[in-house]
Amino acid sequence: MTGRSEQEANAVWNSLPTADREWLKHLTALAPAGARVALVGGAVRDGLLGIFSSASPDLTSPDLDLAIEGADIQALAAATGLPFTFHPAFGNATVTLPDERTVDLIRTRRESYPVAGGNPVPHPGTLTEDLQRRDFGMNALALMLEPGGGVNLLDVVGGLPDVQARVLRPLHPGSLHEDASRLVRAARLAARMGLTPHPELLAQVPDALKMADHTPRLWAELRLLLAEPRPGRAARTLEHWGAGELLPPASLPLFDALDVQQDQRIPVSFQTYAAALLHAAPDPTTLAARLNLGDRPAALLARALSDTPAPQDSPERILRQLLRPDAYTPLTGRDVVALGVPAGREIGAALAYLAELRAAGQVKSAEDERAALRRYLATRLAP
Repeated sequence: MTGRSEQEANAVWNSLPTADREWLKHLTALAPAGARVALVGGAVRDGLLGIFSSASPDLTSPDLDLAIEGADIQALAAATGLPFTFHPAFGNATVTLPDERTVDLIRTRRESYPVAGGNPVPHPGTLTEDLQRRDFGMNALALMLEPGGGVNLLDVVGGLPDVQARVLRPLHPGSLHEDASRLVRAARLAARMGLTPHPELLAQVPDALKMADHTPRLWAELRLLLAEPRPGRAARTLEHWGAGELLPPASLPLFDALDVQQDQRIPVSFQTYAAALLHAAPDPTTLAARLNLGDRPAALLARALSDTPAPQDSPERILRQLLRPDAYTPLTGRDVVALGVPAGREIGAALAYLAELRAAGQVKSAEDERAALRRYLATRLAP
């Protein structure tokens, strides 16, 4: 069923920054006669939820994704006069705005899944078909941009009631079977925005878990989970939905603790959450490869588990306090000099001696090290 609401359409339009509205008008004027240009996806959803507001300049501008029917996307991107990249496999283009943000111009399409969990095969389609291929009702709304500057809300899947109820509803019974990554995306959105799962979503969780190992995109979504404002909330959402097995169980309390750090206004980076995840994983090397984490999280974890001094509130110190709550800051070269170790080779020898004691578990605090160092000095440096 198709529905339009002037009030909701204006709410979305007015939530956009003025510069974005002007550019969208310009793009719509460039489209050929008969083309349909629509703002789709997160910008429409978030505008309706009141997440973005042109009156709140501190908020990051929303992502702009445009579904376009009846136009040559490459020619339209070129007509903007801005740098762009054309993606021939899908007939889409990514335009770079003057402020370095990017806008996706999407050729409307329908999709089929020859193999569940695999990549979908695109086919040219209408705007209606493009909206029907999406994941959840609230993500399948479109703001139609008229050549004269007017806007209308297009809802072909009943997504507006979902927004009003703040509910995540899959668009068909096989949605999470054909693409299990949608389950993780749903958990990310639910945790970030305070959304509720529709019963149909929960009913599809077992199907998603069966298909998880056959869905490469699921790992990309799990990586994005680590970049959420509060990854622990998203991970706990998966657990509450019966999908906690997608992450190592030992990672959840670590994520909870890191979320608390952020609640206390201590910034915690993506790399810190990733390092905590690797620490909890039975096979961290395989997990790092699946999530495409690179080498940095593992290197950070190694530093956190070492005795290398780290500044307060650094990623190393945050992880060390979490993973080694009894750890302390070992004495440094400056400390041993202050205690009477002569400059030169003796500094290195004293630090190596203390490191051996730490490795053997014979010192448990900085004060233990000071006492051991005094004994060391009394014997080694005695006349």
